[in-house]
Amino acid sequence: MPDTAPQGLRRLAFGGDYNPEQWPESVWQEDVQLMREAGVTMVSVGIFSWALLEPEPGAHDFGWLDRVLDLLHEHGIRADLATPTVAPPAWFYRAHPEALPVSREGVRLAFGSRGAICHSSAAYREAAARITTALARRYAGHPALAMWHVHNEYGVPVSACYCDNCARHFRRWLADRYRTVDAVNEAWGTAFWGQRYSSLEQIDPPRLTPTVGNPAQQLDYRRFADATMRENFVSERDILHRLAPGVPVTTNFMTALSQCDSVDYWAWGRDVDLVSNDHYLITDGRRTHVNLAMAADLTRSVAGGAPWLLLEHSTSGVNWQPRNPAKRPGEMARNSLAHVARGSEGAMFFQWRQSRRGAEKFHSSMLPHAGTDSRIWREVVRLGADIDALAALRGTRTVPDAAMLWDWQSWWAQTLEWRPSADHDARERADSFYETLYDRHLTVDFAHPEADLSAYPLVVAPALYLTTQDAGANLRRYVENGGTLVVSYFSGIVDEHDAVHPGAYPGALRDVLGLTVEEWSPLGAAETVALTDASGARLTADVWTEFVVPHGAETVWSYADGPAEGRPAVTRHRLGRGTAWYVSSRLDPAALDTVLGAACEDADLPPRGELPHDVEVVRRAGDGGDFLFAVNHTAHDTKVPLETSGTELLTGEHTAGQLTVPAGGVRVVRLDR
Repeated sequence: MPDTAPQGLRRLAFGGDYNPEQWPESVWQEDVQLMREAGVTMVSVGIFSWALLEPEPGAHDFGWLDRVLDLLHEHGIRADLATPTVAPPAWFYRAHPEALPVSREGVRLAFGSRGAICHSSAAYREAAARITTALARRYAGHPALAMWHVHNEYGVPVSACYCDNCARHFRRWLADRYRTVDAVNEAWGTAFWGQRYSSLEQIDPPRLTPTVGNPAQQLDYRRFADATMRENFVSERDILHRLAPGVPVTTNFMTALSQCDSVDYWAWGRDVDLVSNDHYLITDGRRTHVNLAMAADLTRSVAGGAPWLLLEHSTSGVNWQPRNPAKRPGEMARNSLAHVARGSEGAMFFQWRQSRRGAEKFHSSMLPHAGTDSRIWREVVRLGADIDALAALRGTRTVPDAAMLWDWQSWWAQTLEWRPSADHDARERADSFYETLYDRHLTVDFAHPEADLSAYPLVVAPALYLTTQDAGANLRRYVENGGTLVVSYFSGIVDEHDAVHPGAYPGALRDVLGLTVEEWSPLGAAETVALTDASGARLTADVWTEFVVPHGAETVWSYADGPAEGRPAVTRHRLGRGTAWYVSSRLDPAALDTVLGAACEDADLPPRGELPHDVEVVRRAGDGGDFLFAVNHTAHDTKVPLETSGTELLTGEHTAGQLTVPAGGVRVVRLDR
């Protein structure tokens, strides 16, 4: 089996995408000297280099890459070597125009960007296998090689193609999954609107239709597109495993829920040797550091709790959002070390040297246009020293407090057309639940709803529209065995085919929640409702209400007004040794904190009110020791209590009792055992 950590890397990874082909060779020597000054330990090479490595079909030019890798090795810098299969050359598309993807509207996309690939194309698969084989044969034994980097950001910007070749591939995929056309008809409910098929050959991709298309077909096509990309990844991975045994293979994920919604990362996490992720701050008015923490926790969870690697983020502003603010002084280091706190084995960037040409020339980099006499460069050098000081925590694992259920396939189903309210957003609920737990200073794992949840005292399900019977049974066992579960509205509704579970809502979750829902009554735009408890206290909610009928659950909060006035709004069901809560409306932040606070009491999770707001306190532990990270996102110095003494790794100071964390700063304490 391959290793799961980069070969030859004795410290945490620090560096970024290195694209020397964009620069005269005379610049390369300066690059590696500056990399050493900055403390760079690894760079990603060759991601977009197919046209240079294979300038004509079957004719390879490896001389320049030989020199780059030799130069890196000479200066003690490891290489994350890419297969350049995200960007086939122009000659390939000239010979195989059918390999360009077709949109759902029937438009064939053109060459001239990146990721313009029909993943069902046999010509693409053959060409990708050839260049991957050639790279593996040449560089399997190169002393700079630390790991392989297949493709780049699968699913971005194109995941699904709707061409005739994909139609044929989709039919083969359906035959493997369902065996017969009758089984497809049953799964898709084609009796509705007269969509029944008498042969698999009659089935096409869910292209643009006069009105809403079959939702089960659309859901299966998303599964098909994801599986097809993964087939191509596995094909390249297996070539690399065969020709370069022992060298880990990764591909860079984009787990942030706002950045890539076309990939089922639970499945992909099982197929890579090392989980790696790209993360970029989304400046949409939200607290960006909370989204960062959420993405890091989700990436760690996809890795099964094991160490993973932040393979890309930005030193400062990006260039692809409507507004791209620069990071403030210290923010780059704070972002980087927050990822490390939550399990990353380093911090890598896009990219090393800022481009002068091309679409990303205004994207920040480690070595900016302003050169070494710049704030960014000075912060990069300081961060390199800080990353080096944390080498002792390699291999340790982040310690979680609670879990959040998340399923990409459920998300896909929930985002299809004609749902009860356009104002309900699964990602928004996930963000809100996560932010509430974050503000309670709880470190969150994410989990698939069919996964083993026994290690978690508290599990929350903010958006689980698609819930299999197996998932429902799993959650019931979890609660019966002593767990505390919190479920939000519009969960448990449909099975894996987007078919409503028989009987009353919430379908697969009726038993564990101890209730049924007779009907939903979504609210109008800007309409709110009040909830009240036995003491007369009030909470505020919007978007959604329900007519809840308890069957064993107790009513904790009731609707004080609105369509369901007087009916249960928040319930609590004691089942076996545990408790299941149900929230039937979209609670505002204060109300959600109240309910989750009560659930935390059920789960015996102590309040951490002594910790300051917007100061993350996260622990990593393992054979290498116990480490406490304190990340201060505020503009004020703050103090964090310590249960035991320890050594602060970034300053070398011994600390006990409490830890002072400067404004905007990070402190990492190796705790005394």
